[in-house]
Amino acid sequence: MATSPLQVSGSTTIGATKEELKVSSSSLVGENDLLIVGPGVLGRLVAQKWRQEHPECQIRGQTVTADHHEELIEMGINPSLKGTETTNKFPYVIFCAPPSRSPNYAGDVSTIGCVAKQISPPKVVWVPAMYVVSVGDSRVDLSKWDWLQIRDEDHWWEAALSWNGEGSFLFTSSSAPYDCNDNGECDEDTPVVPIGRSPRTDVLLKAEKVVLEFGGCVVRLAGLYISFMKSNIQDNIDLNNAYKADRGAHTYWLGKGIVEMRPDHILNLIHYEDAASLAVTILNKRLRGRIFLGCDNHPLSRQEVMDLVNKSGKFSKKFEAFTGVDDPLGKKLNNTKTRQELGWEPKYPSFAHFLETL
Repeated sequence: MATSPLQVSGSTTIGATKEELKVSSSSLVGENDLLIVGPGVLGRLVAQKWRQEHPECQIRGQTVTADHHEELIEMGINPSLKGTETTNKFPYVIFCAPPSRSPNYAGDVSTIGCVAKQISPPKVVWVPAMYVVSVGDSRVDLSKWDWLQIRDEDHWWEAALSWNGEGSFLFTSSSAPYDCNDNGECDEDTPVVPIGRSPRTDVLLKAEKVVLEFGGCVVRLAGLYISFMKSNIQDNIDLNNAYKADRGAHTYWLGKGIVEMRPDHILNLIHYEDAASLAVTILNKRLRGRIFLGCDNHPLSRQEVMDLVNKSGKFSKKFEAFTGVDDPLGKKLNNTKTRQELGWEPKYPSFAHFLETL
C-alpha cells in the first residue's frame, strides 16, 4: 500500500517544549514502511536495499542530531530527532547504530550495547551505546530485568514502541558475546559469555534479551568494513565526506603503522553491503525471537589482514608491525546455519576478494 511520506521537522530539539516535539501525522503507515534508528552508513545501505525491494514504501530515520537531515531527505528518508513523539507505528523497525567515530576504533565497529534504568512505573528505557530506546510496553514484563545505570539521563530514544508488532523488529548486535577467546571455532550455537564476566558483553546480552523478549530478532555482526576508493555505493547512497571515509580495522591499523597488539589474534569480517543485505533478508522473513550471525566465513589473523593490505598495492601507506604478545586471542566465526536458513550469501565472500575489487 503506497503512502505519502511522513513529514517530520528536523531542525533542533534545544529549547523545544514537549508539545513542540510531538509530531502528529495523518499519513497512513504502509505495510512495508520501515523505521531506521541510526541511519549512518549501515542504516543508509539498509534503506537503499529496502527501497529496491519495496519501492512503494516510506522510510523514516531517527537520529541524535539534525546534522545530516538534508542528506537523508535527498535520499528519500524522512528524518526525525530523538525525543520526537509520533502517533505512527511501523511494521518494520531496525535498530542500526553506526560504528564508533572514536580515534581508538580498531575493528569492533559493530559493538553496540544497552543499559537501562527505571524512570517511573511503568515506563522503562534501554540505551544502546549512542542511542536510547523507550520500550515500556504492556506486552512485555520488563520489571524482571536487571538494569544498568546510564550516564546521560537526558537522551531518550523511542524506537521499540514505534513497532506495531507486525513485520519485523531487528537489533544489530556484535559477535563479542560468544564465549571463545582461544582462536577456536565458533558458530550460532556457541555458548555466550556469562553475565558478570565482562561489562562489554553484559550490556550486549542484556540488550539482546530485551529485544528477544519483545519479539524482535538479533543479528550479531562481525567487524564491519567498507571502502569508497572505487565504489558505486557513493553514486547510490548519499554520504557526506565524513561518511565516505574508509572504515574497518585495517584502515585504523594502516593509519597507525605500528600497533601494540598480538599478530596472531583471529578476527572476523563482514562488508557493510553484506551486513545490510543480511539485515534486509532477516526483516523480510518476519521472524520472531531469533538470533543470527553475520560474517564472511573467512576468519583471518591480524597479520594476515595487513599482509593482504600491503600486498594489494591499493593503499599509499604501508603497515609495519604488530608488537603485542599477551593480549587475548579471538575466534573463528562460521555462519553456515544462518546462510542455510535464510538463503543468504555475501557479495564479498572474503576480505581478499574485496581487495581485488578496489
